[in-house]
Amino acid sequence: MTRYVVHRLLGMVLVLFLVCLFTYIIFFALSPDPAVQICGKNCTPERIDQIRENLGLTDPFLTQFLHFLQGLFVGREYGSGPATVFCEAPCLGYSFQTSQFVTDMIVQRLPVTAVVALGAAVLWLLMGVIGGLLSAVREGRFTDRFITGLTLGGMAVPNYVLALAMQYVLVVWLQWLPFPQTVRFADDPGQWFLNFIMPWTVLAIGYASAYTRLTRANVIETLDENFVRTARAKGLRPSLVWRRHALRPALTPVVTIAGMDFAGLLGGALITESVFGINGVGKLAADSITKNDQPVILAVTLLAAFFVVVGNMLVDLVYSAIDPRVGVGVAA
Repeated sequence: MTRYVVHRLLGMVLVLFLVCLFTYIIFFALSPDPAVQICGKNCTPERIDQIRENLGLTDPFLTQFLHFLQGLFVGREYGSGPATVFCEAPCLGYSFQTSQFVTDMIVQRLPVTAVVALGAAVLWLLMGVIGGLLSAVREGRFTDRFITGLTLGGMAVPNYVLALAMQYVLVVWLQWLPFPQTVRFADDPGQWFLNFIMPWTVLAIGYASAYTRLTRANVIETLDENFVRTARAKGLRPSLVWRRHALRPALTPVVTIAGMDFAGLLGGALITESVFGINGVGKLAADSITKNDQPVILAVTLLAAFFVVVGNMLVDLVYSAIDPRVGVGVAA
């Protein structure tokens, strides 16, 4: 077990390093000169050179990349002389547009994104697993066809269309929900919960549709296994066979994808947060793309990659707890 964990950690470090290198090349080596963008139209060449010097853009590419890696572990300095500022580790850069440290900007937004991702994950797992199980045990009947139709509709409708439709129906027309706004949980728990109902639902519907189809297929396949036939032959109740013997091993691929999807959402639900005006990591990324704020875009990309890689490793580690047929050696 320990050897497997160490092996996965080393692989995770390698993947993150390669992601960091390639994204750094794309955003810094192939993008327009950030000093010109920061300085604006009415700017002198001297001022542009000064900005490049303060941001360390005059150094060779390899030196800039090593400085970036240094900032992740021990921090780094920006500027020179009295204007020098120190960015503490993990330093993800210095925003070209807001003159803030990118790490501070992400730390402020990440809790909001985590709430959006966690609430949506709970909803889509409940809807997906329950819907898939019902569809599987009623295979070929009206319930199965009805749930299948719902899943096809959920997968076909883009989330931004669903978000706009929900806003119109629930906020403007029926006035059942308020438009999402910034309210802390400690100030008004009820208002805080109402603010996230629509974002949670919009994110969950698309994922729940896919999870319903996946759960249905896995449960139907598992019901044909020999150990399920043995459980039925012993005279166990059908509900017990479905829940204890068929559903548990069928959830292994569901948990795999759930871990990856949840980890990806922690990197920012870009469209949903933008449509609802939620100040999370996704909206931060969208705003940075429109402004070409390269350090922020790079940081969000690395953050998403980090969560996906870590989530993948954690999912592999819990395989054996979900399905006794899967061991660490097999997962490796």
